[in-house]
Amino acid sequence: MILVTGGAGFIGSNLVQALSTRGEEVVVLDRLGEGEKWRNLEGCVLAGLWPPEALDAALAMAPRAVVHLGAISATTATDGDAVAADNLMLSLRLWEWCAARQVPLIYASSAATYGDGAEGFDDVQDAAGLARFRPLNLYGWSKHAFDRRVAQILALGRPAPPQWVGLKFFNVYGPREAHKGRMASVVLHKWREVMAGQPARLFASDRPGIPDGGQMRDFVWVGDAVAAMLWLLDTPRVSGLFNLGSGRARSFADLAGALFAALGRAPDIQYVPMPADLAGKYQYFTEAPMARLRQAGFAAPATPLEQGVAEYVAWLGENPWNLGGS
Repeated sequence: MILVTGGAGFIGSNLVQALSTRGEEVVVLDRLGEGEKWRNLEGCVLAGLWPPEALDAALAMAPRAVVHLGAISATTATDGDAVAADNLMLSLRLWEWCAARQVPLIYASSAATYGDGAEGFDDVQDAAGLARFRPLNLYGWSKHAFDRRVAQILALGRPAPPQWVGLKFFNVYGPREAHKGRMASVVLHKWREVMAGQPARLFASDRPGIPDGGQMRDFVWVGDAVAAMLWLLDTPRVSGLFNLGSGRARSFADLAGALFAALGRAPDIQYVPMPADLAGKYQYFTEAPMARLRQAGFAAPATPLEQGVAEYVAWLGENPWNLGGS
């Protein structure tokens, strides 16, 4: 069976859905809480569902692979001790367990490790290359700290899993993210606003030369992220640290336009000031060079933004519980 940490979360639950559909035995390590998060696992056949503190019990089931997606993922997180424990130390523990038992490990890194993008977005995995990047927030730092430790372990010739893959996810959007609250994708937030009869509100630019709505992101459809992880699970010869995005930056104005087009409505966009807790920590441009993952053999094409947004809007229309908050 396959162990998926964070398997009831956004990307994790979409992966679990895909694994369950193809008949895999899956054990999930996550918390459901008291909200609607349980709905993320509707339709799945689970071999186990354990809370994070029961990691030992989940590992005792002897998974053939571990996909580690669980983390404190809020870019506004401020509890350094909690983030270090969840995002760094737990990841190191899973690395050591997988290395000792020769079990493949796929883990979530993040585009947040690149900081403001001044040093580019190349998915280097050597210690010197990684040292260039300066994340803008605690979450990005925690993910970067683990990437750097992996590079050090490899350079020292220490034990490693037979397959190890770190995925630098860019701005993933799609079904099963309603529980994320403020950290859910812009698509979901704007859909909720429009469905409530409001304009789609976007952050105004606070940088000269960049128009309101001109901030750009590499938006990646969650189905593409799942396709990459399934391919990696099926291709154990591939190891490394890889970007996972669409490979093409698009503006927030483009995203809002795609949303209104999918709803069959004329665009209605309102620009609001950047929140104080994001000032100076907000990425104005991200774009994932995908050459390394393509060269490794992953050939599935990226889903265009307009297509992904249309599919997501259709799914949201069939799942109205997403109109609520987290």
